[in-house]
Amino acid sequence: MSKQFQLPAAMEPFRAKLLETKQPFIRIKAGPLGESALWSSKVGGKPYMPKGTAWPVAPDGKELFFLAQINFAEAPALAPFPAKGIVQFFINDDDLYGMDFDDGENPDTFRVLFHPEVVQDKAALQTSFPKLRDYDELLPHHPEESYPLRFETEEEVAGMTDYRFHRHFGTDFFQQFGEQEWQVMNDFGKAIRPQGHKIGGYAYFTQDDPRRPEDPMLLLFQLDSDEGMDLMWGDMGVGHFFIREKDLLALDFSRVLYDWDCL
Repeated sequence: MSKQFQLPAAMEPFRAKLLETKQPFIRIKAGPLGESALWSSKVGGKPYMPKGTAWPVAPDGKELFFLAQINFAEAPALAPFPAKGIVQFFINDDDLYGMDFDDGENPDTFRVLFHPEVVQDKAALQTSFPKLRDYDELLPHHPEESYPLRFETEEEVAGMTDYRFHRHFGTDFFQQFGEQEWQVMNDFGKAIRPQGHKIGGYAYFTQDDPRRPEDPMLLLFQLDSDEGMDLMWGDMGVGHFFIREKDLLALDFSRVLYDWDCL
């Protein structure tokens, strides 16, 4: 890991301390546009929906839009994330893509569903879904388009946008560089930037981490802006779903924090 990234000269003396933050995560990469099995991991397209399962709706009764799903049986093992089952993400077509600025855990206009047992039999699954309404570019993605996802395990160190960097180094860490404070921050931010699509590890923000240190939450899913999928959170932003470890271990996805930010 120590040879896989370069640091600005001013940060080299802190390489060993930075390596103390090393964590594994699951890197997610999107394949080309194309249909995939209902139970496959994907962004957009047709979701896995057993017959009898109700499509999630907003308080006004309108259907939420399918954003993505992860079939954990297709991903490498990474504790404490599940080894199997499908986690799905739905969001609303409003000015904030279904996010509640005041309460990121308010599930009225977004939803996370979990299917612990996956049936790979189309006869037992819904194949007809609600007709997509005109979303007037009020979504980050094109829900009618499907992009399959593939996974691999990687390691990374803490980027400075994740609150755990400051917990490890101290909130005033960069002040020691005096007049070079902002330059060092800028250079370090370019060198260590936990961007991209991922499960676990450190989150990347263009603004601020919405989590509170006294209430730690894991990165359940980071979906970044991606030209290959014509996916854009506002102005080159990034979307996040966070979950508490105890809820993850209990396979309880009813209290997920949904957040996205942009430049």
